[in-house]
Amino acid sequence: MTQPDTLPPAARRALQEAEARRKAAAPLDLPTELGGRDGPEPVRFGDWERKGIAVDF
Repeated sequence: MTQPDTLPPAARRALQEAEARRKAAAPLDLPTELGGRDGPEPVRFGDWERKGIAVDF
């Protein structure tokens, strides 16, 4: 990974703006899922994962 000292000024500015947007973003107010499966969220990178096997529909 590139060190921040070696990044061009535009890249450093973009990273600072992105960090400011992350801090200012409101948390999502999502409803609780009813009847969902236990454990971690099954959707990862557009795939469904079940018992360690990813299935792409």
